[in-house]
Formats: sequence, structure tokens, C-alpha cells
Amino acid sequence: MTSIEFPGTPAGRPPGRATAPYDAVVLAGGGARRLGGADKPAVRVGGRALLDRVLAACADARTTVVVADPRPTARPVRWEREDPPGAGPVAALDAGLRRTAADDVLVLSADLPFLAAGTVRRLLDALRAGRAEGALLTDADDRDQPLVAAYRTAALRRELALLTAAHGGLTGLPLRRLTAGLDLTRVPDPVASFDCDTWDDIATARARIREHGHVLDEWISAVKDELGIDLDVDTGVLLDLARDAAHGVARPAAPLTTFLVGYAAAQAQGGPEAVAEAARKAADLALRWAQEAEQEAAAKPGEAGPDAR
Repeated sequence: MTSIEFPGTPAGRPPGRATAPYDAVVLAGGGARRLGGADKPAVRVGGRALLDRVLAACADARTTVVVADPRPTARPVRWEREDPPGAGPVAALDAGLRRTAADDVLVLSADLPFLAAGTVRRLLDALRAGRAEGALLTDADDRDQPLVAAYRTAALRRELALLTAAHGGLTGLPLRRLTAGLDLTRVPDPVASFDCDTWDDIATARARIREHGHVLDEWISAVKDELGIDLDVDTGVLLDLARDAAHGVARPAAPLTTFLVGYAAAQAQGGPEAVAEAARKAADLALRWAQEAEQEAAAKPGEAGPDAR
């Protein structure tokens, strides 16, 4: 297994989403031989199935096709299967591509624990910035990762047709046969390109998301996915509020206050701005509460506070 040093960037969903329509094809039907035949897309990292983590990163795709046998997923997708099942990644990609219509298509494997929406945006921006037919990530060893990439749909269909004509079919063909005929641009990203081929890789991914610099963003992202919430808020504001409530009122006030802030924002049918405004009001209240306590503590024993006259 390649050793990877992860930078201290949050794993949560960054701001900014792809604007032009694109489709996504996720290959999730491999045999996972290096995992002993385990159902790799269902293996959990940070409490979420690997497949669901990948689907969250491309949640704004117009159409998402998962090439595998159907299973429960965190969001609705279309299902497809290569014929015959197990015919390999090129055949699987061809099957998925038949269900797409956008000019650009995101092609992903289902074992990318650190893929995020920001990476998807970077790939699509790189593809659309010039005349390239594909933009793919490279890993920590500078190797191409064709299953973490954005492609021109027409270019993929052209190459698939050429391969079918040359080989009489696509079964068993390696991906490099497909990408060899494409004009590609490369985007280095050793984190997002990290895939889980072995149980050691799974252990590395699970350990990484529990590191101090990542665990909170991972947890918030997981909770939002579990609850079906697509709302980006300033977690720093909420953490400051929780700290002020715990310090100025009582420790149990911290989680209860942040819950009430969220409830108030939901009642107002607001977005991040409503959360920020409710947090500001609650923080001001916590500050006033703390100031009163400080005034009382400063008063001499047996005397009233300075505002009691």
C-alpha cells in the first residue's frame, strides 16, 4: 500500500458547485478480490458506506447511474449492469454511459472515501477550461486515475465504438485502452484519488477521518447526509455559541442552545443566514448572562450587585 500524507484540508463539502449540467457514472460492481470478495461499496468509513460517500460528492449531477446490482443508497440513482456482469470496467462504463445525455460525464469508482464536491468542481472546471477530452486525477505516485475523472461524453462514446469494432466487444479490456486515445489534462490530488483496495486502505481511511483536523467536518457531513440536509453553515459560529453558552450559563446549555438555534432557523424557513442570525442573538444573550454572573461574583459577600440599588 502506498503511504499517503494527508494535508490538513477539511473533508467536508466546500462551497461552490458545478453550474453547467453534467451526468455521473459510478462503477460499483467489481469483485473486490483484494478485500476477500467483500461488498466493497457497502463497507463503512466514518459511519457511511463508501458508495454513499461518493454519491454525496456528485449530488448535483443531473443524472447519476450506478453500474452494479441495485441496493439501498442515501439518494436516488439509476441502476445499470454490464452484460455479462463482471465483464470489466470498460464494459461497465459503456453500460452506464448509455443511460446519460449530458455533454460532460463524471466517471468514478465507488471506493473513494475522500472525494468531495470541491474535487468534482475542479475536474469539471479543468475539463471545460480548454479543449481536452478528459480531466483526471493523479495520485501520490503521479499515476493516472481514470476512475476519478470528467470526460467529454462524445469522446468516450467515440473511443468505445472504436474498441468494440477492433475487439468485437469490450469484455476484459483495461481502462488504459480506452483513455489512450483521449486528449487528457491532469489534476494532482493524492487525497481525493485515494481508493480502498485492501483492508489496510480501509483502516487508513478510518483513522484519517478521526484525526483532530478532520473529525468535526467529517461528522457534520455525515449527519447532514443521514438527515437529508443540504445546508452549509458556519460551524465556527455554532462552536463559539456552544462555548459561550457552556461558559456563561452551564455545560448542558451548549447542545440545547445550538439545537434551539437550528429549530428557530427552520421555523423561519431560512438558510445559512437564518442560522447565523439566530446564533448571533443567542450568543448576545449568553454574553449578557455571563456579564451578570461576573458582576455578582465581583460584589463583596453580603452586598448586592452594582445594578441592585
